[in-house]
Amino acid sequence: MIGVPPSLALRSVVLFAVLFAGVPVHAVPPVVSNVSARQERTLTGNGWVGGKVNIWYDLADPDSSTVRVSLLVSSDAGSTWAVPAQTFVGSGFGPSVQPGIRKWIQWDAKTDWNGQVSDRVRFRVIANDDPVPGGMALIPAGNFQMGNSTNAAEGSSDELPVHTVYVSAFYMDRYEVTKQLWDDVRAWGLSNGYTDLPVGSAKAATHPVQDLTWFPTVKWCNARSQRDGLTPVYYTNNAQTTIYKTGSVNVTNLRVRWSANGYRLPTEAEWEKAARGGLSGQRFPWGATITHSQANYRSFASDSYDISPTRGYHPTYAVGGVPYTSPVGSFAPNGYGLYDMAGNVLEWCWDWHGYYSSSPSTDPQGPPPGWARVPRGGSWPAGAHPVRVAARYTESPGSTRLWMGFRSVRR
Repeated sequence: MIGVPPSLALRSVVLFAVLFAGVPVHAVPPVVSNVSARQERTLTGNGWVGGKVNIWYDLADPDSSTVRVSLLVSSDAGSTWAVPAQTFVGSGFGPSVQPGIRKWIQWDAKTDWNGQVSDRVRFRVIANDDPVPGGMALIPAGNFQMGNSTNAAEGSSDELPVHTVYVSAFYMDRYEVTKQLWDDVRAWGLSNGYTDLPVGSAKAATHPVQDLTWFPTVKWCNARSQRDGLTPVYYTNNAQTTIYKTGSVNVTNLRVRWSANGYRLPTEAEWEKAARGGLSGQRFPWGATITHSQANYRSFASDSYDISPTRGYHPTYAVGGVPYTSPVGSFAPNGYGLYDMAGNVLEWCWDWHGYYSSSPSTDPQGPPPGWARVPRGGSWPAGAHPVRVAARYTESPGSTRLWMGFRSVRR
């Protein structure tokens, strides 16, 4: 931490103080200054109710074109930073903020904090000029068309309607989590309170880990965060004070610290935006047709867009007994530099399964809890149809499959 400016009293129902920090990775660390904030408020029958909070600041960094900015919120004058603040928008928040004056963040306190008002609220604005984390790719912020926009007749009803989704910038693992990476983090976790991370399985160390339920993938993300000195994302209580480390807990959205810099599973929207690689209206991360030269999947002549000259399982990898996975990165990456977003293994996402709304949305976190979580991306025993980027699966979070793995994301 570079320093702490004096507390800042604002002309608002809420009193704020602001901290800032920069990690000196480059020659000159980022500097936050001239911070101000104001909360919108509404008079109701129960008194004043807090709404959205607007925060402004100036950001300087002479040797970085973009800076990663996050925000923590305290309700006890800075003693702890446990307010479940996760709903942020604005040009001044996220992994690729450009230095400049009057940067803006808006926090939806009404949604995240039940409209509470307090004179003990404090903010910590964190500016960091780290490069893209190792082994990850930056997925830029922006709108995309989510759902089956190629041919409504060829997909399932839950791929419709096509709708506009805005996704904030984030980082995603370039590769599916390998058995080697799983084992490395698992070993650290078992020595640090993660009591029941399973062994998992894989064809080899460089192949994706598989045969995992949803629960250990979430706990493993927390272990990876703590091992790497990052803030864990998943908790077992709404106050977000107890890190999820053990057991099979269907963590709710209120128990996810979305603004934290730790690892987590992608939301469905994040996964699909990333898989499309910047293309629109295409079936696959690279275009409209598919062959065995592009992905590890099972080819059938019945799919008109499957034009592979070889049929059935991938001839290179259907050896040595199941699973017929391929080493991660065996095929060309998509436009964002991500590998195996189609085929190889399915990838667990955060969301419960639900049906799409036609309304535009921003950083959707999925529907209320249900019976099934959603994995994405198709797999080595799947045909071309379920390998499409719009295709959705449903699996109980307690299910294991020889064709199901995951990759993680972070802010």
